[in-house]
Amino acid sequence: MMENLVEDIAKEFPVVSQRAKLVFGVHMPSIPALRKEYGELLISCGLLGEALSVFKELELWDNLIYCYRLSGKVADAVSLINTRLSVTPNDPRLWCSLGDATNNDDHYKKALEVSNNKSARALRSLARSAYNKNDFHTSKILWGSALALNSLYPDGWFAYGTAAWKDKDLEKAVDAFSRAVQIDPENGEAWNNIACLHMIRGKSQAAVQAFKEAVKFKRNSWEVWENYSKVALDTCNMRLTLEAVKMVLNLSKNKRFNVDLLDKVMASVEEQGTQLTQEAKSISNASDDANKETRLPNQLVDIIGDILQQIVRSGASNAEFWGLYARWHKSKGNLMACSEALLKQVRSLQGSGLWHDQKKFTQYAQASLQLCKVYIEISSTTGSRRELLSAEMHLKSSLKQATDFSGTEEYKSLNDCLDQLRGLIGDA
Repeated sequence: MMENLVEDIAKEFPVVSQRAKLVFGVHMPSIPALRKEYGELLISCGLLGEALSVFKELELWDNLIYCYRLSGKVADAVSLINTRLSVTPNDPRLWCSLGDATNNDDHYKKALEVSNNKSARALRSLARSAYNKNDFHTSKILWGSALALNSLYPDGWFAYGTAAWKDKDLEKAVDAFSRAVQIDPENGEAWNNIACLHMIRGKSQAAVQAFKEAVKFKRNSWEVWENYSKVALDTCNMRLTLEAVKMVLNLSKNKRFNVDLLDKVMASVEEQGTQLTQEAKSISNASDDANKETRLPNQLVDIIGDILQQIVRSGASNAEFWGLYARWHKSKGNLMACSEALLKQVRSLQGSGLWHDQKKFTQYAQASLQLCKVYIEISSTTGSRRELLSAEMHLKSSLKQATDFSGTEEYKSLNDCLDQLRGLIGDA
């Protein structure tokens, strides 16, 4: 369509007298402006050869130089720039173009010189060059100077914020990213950076507000949701934390889950539920209100369960996860499922180096004790001896192999538990 429009300008039909009648009926740009737009369209379509001929005819040197650089004809670009510099040696744009073509910072400095330090393009180019050389302090200063000349340059504030962050100037980084979202409120990456900076500075509430904006525009980024879950936990917003964890799980195809974070949420919910239960018992005339208050922790426990079961179905798990899964089953009163999860935790901890590594043995001993206590609880409820015998066999085997740790508290606890089991088996 654009090609036909440009070509039809030179045609004799319709005649000028007919065209003149419609001259005020359409918003028609000038012929050079129309052809320039056509050339830019050709570049976007990858038709660099045709675009070159258009810009040559129009003598649009900046566009022509850009075309040469895109097509890899650096020598032609440099030759044209030098030719134009012989005509207009004080044109900062040409010096910047020469710097772009040769990657020589001296040409950008020359552009600043001939422009009396008023070339924002030269300052931006020097700022990028300094950043690429890991000179973040210089890059930050140059970006500040460039934006003082042109504060509305696209992505300028974002680049300034990035350089300031790299230079560990967090306050300027926050200010720069804030300006970026003022210009473009839908810049999700800038919102995310603001939130992360607030996290680093310990301002969790401000970080939550920034993440709320970030996830509107980067909803499919599990990295953003993961950071969101952490600051939501810092502000004790458990429901929001779990929603963010669920999103991370879905977006990462069940590969990303933070067991430590879920453990903290579970501990908080358990503590909250215990407190509310005690308060409800002490207030006899407020049973309806008490039920409403205890409903929230129960809902959160259900959400945690959905997340844990989703992880189980995906097959992604580890020892810490099975321990948390066991706690969840116990909170729901399902002791058999709890024992199965604890058994899987114990098996996950078994491996090379267990009987010669203090840290690994400590984890194994703690999981084994929890498993045996649940077995005892099941036996006391059902009257079955099978669980007691399984626990006894497990402890005997563990103590036999853990002779290197016979002097530790963990070993003593396992031995005491074995004595308790033997007494219960004898009484059964």
